[in-house]
Amino acid sequence: MNVERRWHVVRFLLTSFFLYLVWLVFTASLEPYSLIFGAIGSVGIGALTHTVFIAEHQANLRYIVPNPLHLVLYLFIIIAFLYQSSVMMLRAVFTGEVSPRIVHFRTRLRSDVARMILANSITITPGTITLDLNDDHLTVHWLFCDTNHAKAAGERVKGRMERFIGNIWP
Repeated sequence: MNVERRWHVVRFLLTSFFLYLVWLVFTASLEPYSLIFGAIGSVGIGALTHTVFIAEHQANLRYIVPNPLHLVLYLFIIIAFLYQSSVMMLRAVFTGEVSPRIVHFRTRLRSDVARMILANSITITPGTITLDLNDDHLTVHWLFCDTNHAKAAGERVKGRMERFIGNIWP
């Protein structure tokens, strides 16, 4: 079996496994009929969508499977960022001190999954919304912009999140 065919099979299996896990979480049932129909549906949908679920150009499991220790650490860090940003938003509500701008910057992350996690982490943090993610370019609406320099704004918005996410998905 050549490398391309093996990667095709791995993508199919990962997609089917992920879909089956989602099925188990949402049905919350361990009844035999539910397990069987979930498996059949996951394999069927996995066969149709595995080329979309995992990109062909990321033919390495490091791009898909996260580092579990760094992932758990990042979950705690993102919660701290959420509380910190929430306090800033609360202060802005009472003082009215905001300077909204749209900033453009690049990320150093190579994995599509890592870039998507960064964009979503920026969006769930109060005061920032990711408007566009195109390859390694991000467009973000930032409520507390204090600079006109794109690189400095990017470092302030993505901050330490990018470094932590880079440790999870190299």
